[in-house]
Amino acid sequence: MTDQRSHDPADAIVAEQYEAYPYPARDASDEAKRLVVGSPSHLAEIDHWVFGARRDPARPLNALIAGGGTGDACVMLAAQLARAGRPGRVTYLDRSAAAGAIARRRVEMRGLTNVTFVQGSLLDLPALGLAPFDYIDCCGVLHHLPDPAAGLRALVGALAPGGGIGLMVYAPHGRTGVYMAQEALRLLAPAGLTLDARIDAARRFVRGLHTAHWLARNPFVRDHLAGGDAGLVDLLLHARDRAYTVPDLLALLAEAGLAPAAFIEPARYDPATWLADPRLKARAATLPWAERAALAEAASGTMAVHIVYAVRAAEGWTAPDPGDETRIPVLRELDGAALATQAGTGGRLAFDLDGVSLPVALPPLGAAMLRRIDGRTPVGAVLAGIAAPPERARREWRALYAGLNAMNRLLLAAPPGG
Repeated sequence: MTDQRSHDPADAIVAEQYEAYPYPARDASDEAKRLVVGSPSHLAEIDHWVFGARRDPARPLNALIAGGGTGDACVMLAAQLARAGRPGRVTYLDRSAAAGAIARRRVEMRGLTNVTFVQGSLLDLPALGLAPFDYIDCCGVLHHLPDPAAGLRALVGALAPGGGIGLMVYAPHGRTGVYMAQEALRLLAPAGLTLDARIDAARRFVRGLHTAHWLARNPFVRDHLAGGDAGLVDLLLHARDRAYTVPDLLALLAEAGLAPAAFIEPARYDPATWLADPRLKARAATLPWAERAALAEAASGTMAVHIVYAVRAAEGWTAPDPGDETRIPVLRELDGAALATQAGTGGRLAFDLDGVSLPVALPPLGAAMLRRIDGRTPVGAVLAGIAAPPERARREWRALYAGLNAMNRLLLAAPPGG
């Protein structure tokens, strides 16, 4: 693989940026207060969307966080493995020594012993000699590389058979205004200035931004307002930054020999979520999946990032079967009893997708099922405790699963030994 960094003057600027302002800004002392949780790389998501609820949790998970930044994904996954008593190891890889130092302090604050730190670029993976990984996280990195396709190929080369990758890349529509502001700042704060001088110019630009500018009107990007200097630099002064539409991202995956297992959350990528007219919904339903996803992105207009789990196209991916009563239902970061209470007598829940409230109707037995879901009890045992004929319970279970799985809230995992 040709290393394009040596031929790209922007590379030194990017390296300086992340040494001076590691991103995102994190304070290791906050680990005593909360665990930062998100997608990709939540353990329940990996079990479901990568391994299809078929991988024995007793089997060690060898994971790579490629471009780990200040440690969000690394700390989350390592802490979740440790909390669940599951074997495995998380390898953190990043070229920034400053970012790595913050991530290391966060790991130490939690007393985690299942993390290995490696300094380097994911472009160096072929030469690093690291073991193949069952799961690879690459969140917010590919869109900053000189050659994203080469970066993704390097990740695929480090992926073990049967493994998968969790990616996050920028999306264009939800970042409306960002690239206008970047263009202005390339003229007002050119790369020849010191980074401090460029930050000063960016602060002044943001403070004086008129209210009609698309960045000022965009509620989906906040790093320049709430992310400190690190967020300001990453959003508005980055030397390399590109966004991917759904077709762009699918093409990038295909070039690397990958196929999507799921875009998160699946409901975002269903045009029916965003179309109100029944005739248009029916027309959208006839489109191939890739076109439906592209339509959903355009009809939504809110997506600032795309999060996707992908596997080797040649290996394929099979969705977990909610009818397999040996699988274990898991509510992602939710308490079943509290969720049932929230639904109330109306049997409806509401989930927020970028400021849009999406209702999910529970079947009549849904609340009783939610109260029995604890992340340990298999589907069969959950349904056996429901006072209803078995066929009705199974039918309503599938309805509950369909609604909450589309929101990435109800997932499945393999039982021990299964």
